[in-house]
Amino acid sequence: MAGNVVEVSDSTFQSEVLNAEVPVVVDFWASWCGPCRALAPTIDTVANEQDGRVKVCKVDVDSNPNIAGQFAIRSIPTILFFKDGENVGQLIGNVPKSSIEDMISKIS
Repeated sequence: MAGNVVEVSDSTFQSEVLNAEVPVVVDFWASWCGPCRALAPTIDTVANEQDGRVKVCKVDVDSNPNIAGQFAIRSIPTILFFKDGENVGQLIGNVPKSSIEDMISKIS
């Protein structure tokens, strides 16, 4: 994981994501998921390029089933976008970087 990506757990989700002062991009993933592994470099690049504008986090759905369940994550990778503690957008699958950037533009 890149230095600008924050690993979030069930216990830290509230403080890291919902209470964040900037918009947050959250990648729900699992280590066994091929599309998740394919998306990881894109997430790292977005985190580096958008540093200071948005916060980029990752949630391992196997280790953090409560958060995955709370947001009804049924397919991974799923990227949720949060602003002011509210879920304001979603992308599912190994999406191109431009799709992530478009969503960030809408929420920041």
